[in-house]
Amino acid sequence: MTVFNPVRALGRGVLSLLRSIGAIAIFAGHTIQAIIGPFFFGQFTQQLVRIGFLSLPVVGLTALFTGAALALNIYVGGERFNAESFVPNIVALGIVRELGPVIAALMLAGRVSSGIAAEIGAMRATEQIDALHTLTIDPMRYLVVPRVLAGIVVLPLLVLVADVVGIFGGFLVGITTLEFDPTVYVRNSADIIERWDVISGLIKAAVFGFLLTLMGCYHGYHAQGGAQGVGRAATHAVVSAAMLIFAANFILTSMFV
Repeated sequence: MTVFNPVRALGRGVLSLLRSIGAIAIFAGHTIQAIIGPFFFGQFTQQLVRIGFLSLPVVGLTALFTGAALALNIYVGGERFNAESFVPNIVALGIVRELGPVIAALMLAGRVSSGIAAEIGAMRATEQIDALHTLTIDPMRYLVVPRVLAGIVVLPLLVLVADVVGIFGGFLVGITTLEFDPTVYVRNSADIIERWDVISGLIKAAVFGFLLTLMGCYHGYHAQGGAQGVGRAATHAVVSAAMLIFAANFILTSMFV
């Protein structure tokens, strides 16, 4: 019978994964359903500041160094094929279509998803969510919807900032280290970017914003076990948000391409 133990463990793992996917899908459905109804505008504006404005420094710095490092790596690779002149084009296109949305989303997954999970998880542990039920306030509308909508609205704006700052980081390296002409660098970067490149990145950002805030709300809402449960919820929120971001990025890229 010990021969079947690995098979049983695999089956339990698959069933647990399917249960988790189903529970997340149901939670997402309830969130979308809760959008229709009373709207807590104060909570929404508060989350706009927390998720958006307070995330600007980390997103900006990450995009700056990413653009700079990308320019250096592309120059080294292009030098082998005498294609150094394509550095501005590839940096701009790579950041706008791919790296800007993904990096901004991953930064917010670490900062926002964990924070949301910890905050709502602490409310669950201290029975504040039960108190909302007592006051006839729907926790989904009061806690989840404002955060999810704020993530959908804010992340595209942060991605626009990340795109500009990331391209600027590549520009700084290009003119100071790689000896590009500033005018030529700017012209090549602007010529390669089309309207759909920017729009596709913003669509990705909105989807990523929905996923990372949803994961924070889901794990925080279902946190159990006191302080340790809150810590687990924050960890699981970051991991699941990052995995969903990568999976959604592949699916969306396949659709857009």
